[in-house]
Amino acid sequence: MFRSSFFFLVITTPLLLLIATFSRNEQHIICSNFAVEAFSIVHTSSSSSRTLPPKRKSMHHPFRHDTGNKASAYDRVKTNTFGFDDVDSLQSQQQHQSALTTLRSAPTDRQEDGAEAEAASSSSLQDISIIVFPLLLIYISNQWSRYSISYLVDFSPENAAATFTAMNVDLQFTKSQYGLLASTAFTILFAFSSLIAGSLADKYDRKLLTLSSCLVWTVATMAQSQAHTYNEVLIARIVMGGACAFAAPAAYTLIADKISKDKLAFANSLYGSGVYLGGALASLSLLLDENVGWRWTLGAIGGFGVAAAIVASILLPSDGERNIFTESHSGGEDDDASRTMQQLDGEENNLFSSATQIVSIPRVQFIYLASFLRFCSGLMIGVWAAPYFKQAFPDDATQYAVVNAFIVGGMGMTSGIMGGYFADGLGRWVKNEGEASSSATAGVTSILRENFDEETIRLLLPIVGSLLAIPAWYQATHAGTNFEASMFWLAVEYLVAECWFGPTIAVLQSSVGASRTGTAQGLFVLTGAFANSAPTLLGWIYGSKVIDATTSSSEVLASLLSVGVCAGYLLSSVFFLISASASANGGLQRVSQNTKEGE
Repeated sequence: MFRSSFFFLVITTPLLLLIATFSRNEQHIICSNFAVEAFSIVHTSSSSSRTLPPKRKSMHHPFRHDTGNKASAYDRVKTNTFGFDDVDSLQSQQQHQSALTTLRSAPTDRQEDGAEAEAASSSSLQDISIIVFPLLLIYISNQWSRYSISYLVDFSPENAAATFTAMNVDLQFTKSQYGLLASTAFTILFAFSSLIAGSLADKYDRKLLTLSSCLVWTVATMAQSQAHTYNEVLIARIVMGGACAFAAPAAYTLIADKISKDKLAFANSLYGSGVYLGGALASLSLLLDENVGWRWTLGAIGGFGVAAAIVASILLPSDGERNIFTESHSGGEDDDASRTMQQLDGEENNLFSSATQIVSIPRVQFIYLASFLRFCSGLMIGVWAAPYFKQAFPDDATQYAVVNAFIVGGMGMTSGIMGGYFADGLGRWVKNEGEASSSATAGVTSILRENFDEETIRLLLPIVGSLLAIPAWYQATHAGTNFEASMFWLAVEYLVAECWFGPTIAVLQSSVGASRTGTAQGLFVLTGAFANSAPTLLGWIYGSKVIDATTSSSEVLASLLSVGVCAGYLLSSVFFLISASASANGGLQRVSQNTKEGE
């Protein structure tokens, strides 16, 4: 019965997504053009006057207002920046910096379109669904592949586990080796790929990045199903980690480009719910494991990855033409202009300079630190909760698989989506209160207005959620032999804790600017990669503990999980609070400051 339901889910999900897209409106890809005003600023900042060529309609959008001759404008920037013989090198450098800053800050057709659209109406649920659901399907595959290993091992002290259902028994690896597989091995390439993925997402076709990475981690998952040694699984997990790092940066930057600002936290949370849906399917892998064994279970997970890639390739729009600097449309002067802009941008907007400027922003620093601690708590639960509950309630293993799937998928997804929804609502509330400028407001409302702005108010969700999760998680791991009570508190923990992701991403994106969202997202994923050291460390401590007659293995693991998870929650809430009051100014403002000094 379960097997039929499982494959019904796999088959019907893509079909429903296909049907949903039939009602969508026609989407157009509009390439951005720099407005002529930006180049006029650069032109007037030079010491010599030049005659501007006549304006003409934008070649990329014939129905828009005049934006000037793009090639001539680029040429003026190039000439004004590098063409002076009567100035010293310092002045030339200042003018170079001024040109680069002005070009980056100039309003584009796309930005003007975005401002007009936001003023008129925000993104509808249909608009959000068209972009988010193909990405969500990929992300579910990502998380299912990543966390399935936690449900395919069995460290029961009675050694009753069979090689058919338990990977660790079949391949003969220990608790500490499992901790390495589930976290550090995955992180080895994941950490390095995160930065590269963010930079590539800022420049290249994100649909291609998404589909390619999905196919790679799917192949790695299938390779694990055919492994006969621990080292073979280890290598497959390393490759999987490198591929999985590309999913989130490409998706979040695509969402940030396509969804209006007032719905961004909700859209991010909707996509982030893939963590919980993938986790729920990973939990149900216990049932699949009992019926077909761990090898066929991994094969089925890989099959879902292939199906997700096929569906996303059909539904997800390509955005390879979004960057006008990557391709030349008309040749001649435009070719020369494109090369000039690549030269300008290449000197200042490379991976390491962008990353340095991003992490120099105080608010972003504390967001990353808080997220690292929050990831530590979540990953310790993700890696070690299943082994703990299987040991603590061995007679309820099958029931746990179903209940945990409901908790992770239902409670986690509900918390994530509602967190984004309420975060956007708080942002609108602060904005409206600020416009009203009511001086008579007092109490909690006054405190919130004085300490939070339209963006940072969203961080209330991760602050409050982390604090409420501390007693809930403690109760879940100290319910004794009462399985129902333990699952109740686990559900409460997921409901209050998992509201943090969407609001945090929204504040991060607003703090770094649109041109660096991919790199910022890559750094965010990197914090999660570093956090994988937490379950590895817990596994090492757990494996080194001496289990005597007075304590059981599950009691030792419960104590370790309580201390580690609760400490991470507490510290993360503190640093989220600090980040809300920290400055959003940093490295990204230094370019403009240097420009003003040069002028």
